[in-house]
Order: sequence, then structure tokens, then C-alpha cells
Amino acid sequence: MASIPLSPQGSARAPAAPFDPSRLTNRQKYLIFGVMAFGQFMALIDIQIVAASLNEVQAGLSAGPDEISWVQTAYLMAELVMIPFSAFLAQALSTRWLFALSAGLFTLSSMACGLAWNIESMIVSRAVQGFVGGAMIPTVFATGYVLFSGKQRAMIPAILGMVSVLAPTLGPTVGGWITDAMGWRWVFFINVAPGILVTALTLALIRVDTPNLAMLKRIDWVHLAAMAVALAGLEYVLEEGPKNEWFTDIRIQIGAWLSIVAFVLFLERSFRSNGPIVKLTPFRKPTFVFACAFNLVIGFGLYAGTYLIPLFLGRVRGYNASEIGSTVVIAGCAQLLGVPIAASLSQRVDQRIVITFGLALFALGLWLFSAMTPDWGFAALFWPQVVRSFAVMLCIVPSVGLALGNFEGPELRYASSLFNLMRNAGGAVGIALVNTWLADNTRLHALRLSEALGQSAKAANDTAAALARELGAVTPDPSQALLMAQGLMSRIVGREALTLAFDDVFRLMAYLFLAALVMVPFCRPPRVGAAPPQDAH
Repeated sequence: MASIPLSPQGSARAPAAPFDPSRLTNRQKYLIFGVMAFGQFMALIDIQIVAASLNEVQAGLSAGPDEISWVQTAYLMAELVMIPFSAFLAQALSTRWLFALSAGLFTLSSMACGLAWNIESMIVSRAVQGFVGGAMIPTVFATGYVLFSGKQRAMIPAILGMVSVLAPTLGPTVGGWITDAMGWRWVFFINVAPGILVTALTLALIRVDTPNLAMLKRIDWVHLAAMAVALAGLEYVLEEGPKNEWFTDIRIQIGAWLSIVAFVLFLERSFRSNGPIVKLTPFRKPTFVFACAFNLVIGFGLYAGTYLIPLFLGRVRGYNASEIGSTVVIAGCAQLLGVPIAASLSQRVDQRIVITFGLALFALGLWLFSAMTPDWGFAALFWPQVVRSFAVMLCIVPSVGLALGNFEGPELRYASSLFNLMRNAGGAVGIALVNTWLADNTRLHALRLSEALGQSAKAANDTAAALARELGAVTPDPSQALLMAQGLMSRIVGREALTLAFDDVFRLMAYLFLAALVMVPFCRPPRVGAAPPQDAH
């Protein structure tokens, strides 16, 4: 497709004709969609791919424990800012150039992460990586809905839903394997070859719209800055809050205050600006509001669940990265199994029924986790992982259809950006809350177990004495053996308290998914047989 002829000043001489997807063959459509979906997979897997390698990164860069968490936080903060901004950029630059720039800069920033020489350079590179990679996530959703219609379109939420959940699920597994085999720097270098390929294929294949460069002159920079501060401030508070006792820390207070003030300014500019970078008009449709609420809950369960299981295996079972990866890989297999089933049901059954079943099944999967003991491994975790991971596709596929099915043209881009933002925001809120719940409930259970031991002092003392006699083979000093026995009992109490806290957290998450069912009756399914959206500026 030819580009718009531009004058020397960069203004369009003639309006762009709306894009007609019927001009493309099915082969061209699938190639374009496949390239973009793979780019989205790259951006999403990098959220969690470094999770299993943080200890190695910390040692390699001589970073402190408080500094290393920013390797994740910087990426998430920057990505949250780009996701809603991408709708504006896609119209201004065109899908082709935005996606190519995003993939190309993502590749360069990945290389910079691998070459980082200290923690500061790593954090800056990760922030750039998250910012530029964030543009690929909502762009592929909007483009998929433009390219396809009918039964083909029904597969879009299934495929992209699979990518959205499979990438963060496999991230720790892949990262652990790469780190063990080649070293932590290859967790980033592994992106270079596929990143170059995606960039080249994007430039060669994607012709789905034309740029409107004049929009770049109308950017409301105050609006952009307000959104950046609001979202980055929120992410900072959520990431750092659990580690710093929330609002008892002055930095958390400042971050929260800046985020609130910036959000109010963002809303003001959204309604009064002549060139807003994010349009909130999709929220006029109630079903879109409920679909975003569903996505917030789904993001909570998806990211928090993906975070909790490796954490349990590492802290309670003492598994290394490879053992954790081998245990959680079943989740990805169950998600793949759910893709065709969820897509088929969404075509044949009311989407409200599908999402009702999905939310209820997800709640059941979370509830199954709430019976964990310190001995749980692959076998015990198998069915809870399968149920939860299968259910997530039955949640995501209908929620995407409910959210995007009634939008066309540029509004589809904004709807896609806002909808995807909700899932990431849900994940950020989820991880922050489960960390807080985990810490609070661990302290509570440790206190209760200690009280129970105090009430059964004779039994506790007899157990300690028995352990001391067994440890006598290690040390001839009876007092030293008794101290070792008491230390061992203390670790056992701590392990039991932590396991009970994990059970509590999964139970609370199950209640959240059941509560989300209340919203289902208020949704309206998209119009049946609606014309495929046309991209216009």
C-alpha cells in the first residue's frame, strides 16, 4: 500500500483512504498477524524471564538486595506508560513503523541489558526495554480485529490470549534454563536474533494503514507527562510498598501523592485537551467497562498465581531455577489445551456463559492450591495447575470479545490499549497485594504456632531433646546440640507458617474470582454479524 504524499512541511495533501482488509489474501493476513503475535510474545515473556535469574544478576552486577528489584520494577513502570500511549502513536506513525521501531529498539535495549556493567546501567536499559516493548502488546490486538472477521476473528482473542498468559508463565522457566546453561546475560542476548527478524518482517510485510504525521505536532505533552507520572507512581507504590511497610515510608507517601495528583490532571486533560494522547471514550460503553473490570481480575489471578507458585517452590521446597521450571511447565501445556476449546465455545455459546464458567473454574483452581503442605511438589501441584491454567483461557477469550467486539477504526486502538492496560495493572496490584498478605499472614501463623507450642511446652521440650540426641552425632557438646535442635524447630515453624500463609492467599484470590461473577449479568455481548472495523484517521 502506498504511503500518503506529504508536503515539505509534513502535512498530508490528501486524506488517507480507509484500509480495506479484503485487499489482502488470507496468507498475507496470517503472516502479518503471526509476526506481530511473535513480537508481542517477546515483549510479554521479558516481564518474567529474568525472575528466575535475579540472584545471578545481583551477583554479576554487585547489586544490593534493594537495588535488584528495580530490574523488574523499571520494566513494568515503563511498559505501563507505553501501553495506553501506543494507540496515539499507531495512528501518527502507522502500525508498520510503530511496530518496527518498537521491535528494533526492543532488540537494541535487550543487547544493552546483556552488556550492562553495573546495576544503574541495567535499570536504565530495562526501563527503555519495557517502554518500547509495550507498544507491541495492544497494537497486535487492534490489528487482528481489523484484519479478520467472522469465524477467523473469533480465533484472535484465543491466540492472543494464549500468548498473553503463556509468555509470563514460561518466562521464569525459560530464564532459569538459559541462566543455568549459558549465564544470565544470555537471558537478554537471546532476544537479539528474533528481534532483528521481527523488525525486518514488519517492514517487509505490514501495510495495514497509513501514517498521520500531523498528529505528532498536536501532542499534549502535559497529558503525556501526567499519565506517565500517574502510572509510574502507581507501579512504584505497588512494587515497593510491601517491602517498605507501605505508607510508613516517606518515599511511598510521596509516590502515592504524585500519582494521585497526576491522575487528576490526566483526567482533566483527557476531557479538555484538543489533542489528548489517550481517549477515554470507550468507557462510554458499559460492557467495555465490565470487560476491563474482568481483565483487571484476570490479570490479578494470572500474574499473582504465576508469581506465587515459583515463590512457594523456592522458599518452602528449596527448589532451584531448573526444578521450578520443570514443575510449572505443566501450566503452559494446560493453557495450550484450552485455546481451541475456548475459541470454539466463544463462537457457539453466549460469551457471558463462557466467562461465568471460566471465572468459576479459575476460582476452583485457586481453591485447590489452598490445601498446600510443605511436601507439595510436581504431583500434588499437577491438577491445581491444570485447572487454573485451563480456566484462564475461558476467562480471557470472552473478555476480549466483550471488550473489543463493538469498536471500529481509531476507537478500536484506544479500546485495545485501555483493555490491555487493565490486565497489566491487575497484575501489578495482584503481586503487591499477595506479597502483603503473605507477609502479614506468615507473621500471624508463626505467632499462633508459637503460642500452641507454648501451651504444649512439655511436648515441645521432649521433641527438642529428641532432636538434640540425634544431633549429638554432629557435635559432642550437649548445649550446642540443644541450640541446633531449637534452631531446627524454629525453621520448621517458619516453614509451616509460610505454607499456611500461601494457603490463605490462594483462598482470598478464589473469593475475588467468585465476587467477579456478580458483574456478568450486566454485560451485553457484541453485535452479531457486525461489519469488520475499518481503520481511518
